[in-house]
Amino acid sequence: MRDHPHEGAAAPDEHGTTSGVPAGVRPAGGSHAEIPEVWHGRASNRVQWLLAGVGAACLALGIELAVNSTWTSGLAPLVMAVVGCVAAGLLVIFGTLAFVHVAVRVDADALEVRCGHIGVPRRRIPLDTVVGADFAPRVTPRHWGGWGYRWRPEQGTAVVVRRGEAMVLRLGDGRTFTVTVDDAEGAVRCVRERLRLRRPASTA
Repeated sequence: MRDHPHEGAAAPDEHGTTSGVPAGVRPAGGSHAEIPEVWHGRASNRVQWLLAGVGAACLALGIELAVNSTWTSGLAPLVMAVVGCVAAGLLVIFGTLAFVHVAVRVDADALEVRCGHIGVPRRRIPLDTVVGADFAPRVTPRHWGGWGYRWRPEQGTAVVVRRGEAMVLRLGDGRTFTVTVDDAEGAVRCVRERLRLRRPASTA
């Protein structure tokens, strides 16, 4: 898990520029390294495994109640307890394991984000719908209201699996899509180069 604290960095949900780019987001700098044909990036959060353990404990408690209870204290309360524990356990397990890590792929046509070991949730954003990309040095769950796949009506959507650097896509509808990923500056450079190469074809 990578965490890049930057003192004084503004939260990405505060708008403070006239260009429509969230405050705390800056253009990616660095070297002009060769852009790969397909860019791959990841980010992970081991803390999610601890939360999954809590879910597993709830699930185990529900199973324990169902198997070993004498069922003499009343059927309805016991059924409710078993169902509640099992449901809560499954919800926590799947909700956390889905965001243990995120994989990002950028090719000539689109950016694709896959979450967790089975790749769900998944989002594919055609580059035709992207107008720009920016680097956010510090994004935290607090900025988006929690971990996971987040949505804010005034801004857009985000996939947040850990604190730290992120890529912010500016979409044609005025919204943004934010994803926490290692080497976010490399991802931004790749997207910008793809957009630059696509412009002549779109204006021809």
